[in-house]
Amino acid sequence: MSRNESFEDRIALTYFDKIDRTISNWMARTGITVLRVGLGIIFIWFGVLKFFPGLSPAEELVRNTVYFVSPDLFIPVLAAWETLIGLGLISGKFMRLTLLLLFLQMPGTALPLVLLPDVVWTSFPFGLTLEGQYIIKNLVLIGAGLVLGGRVRSRLTDE
Repeated sequence: MSRNESFEDRIALTYFDKIDRTISNWMARTGITVLRVGLGIIFIWFGVLKFFPGLSPAEELVRNTVYFVSPDLFIPVLAAWETLIGLGLISGKFMRLTLLLLFLQMPGTALPLVLLPDVVWTSFPFGLTLEGQYIIKNLVLIGAGLVLGGRVRSRLTDE
């Protein structure tokens, strides 16, 4: 104990450390599950909307980006793809396949940045439109996928 540290200060630090450890341990036990299920909900939400013409805010962006394939065929396939990713994430089953589908889908979501720059940028590189922000947020989804993929060999993936 240092000269300036009182007995009460040591007790307070010990109490704080105990609370900190308890909270940190809880986060370690539940964080991966919350991340996996939350990411799954996002994919199901965005996927299911695409099954219903006019409901998905991304529908027009997809139609304008995937001009080399019939959007009327592609959008339901994309809807099913995203919904499958979501179901796989929520269930925690077939995680390798689920994450493969996620990582195969992600490059396509970035296509408008290159193919439709006038739709996603007000001024490059800092001025993003709402569509551009919708695309850039996928960096977080990719990061979440990487965290889950890094745990796929661990029993902690399904805890």
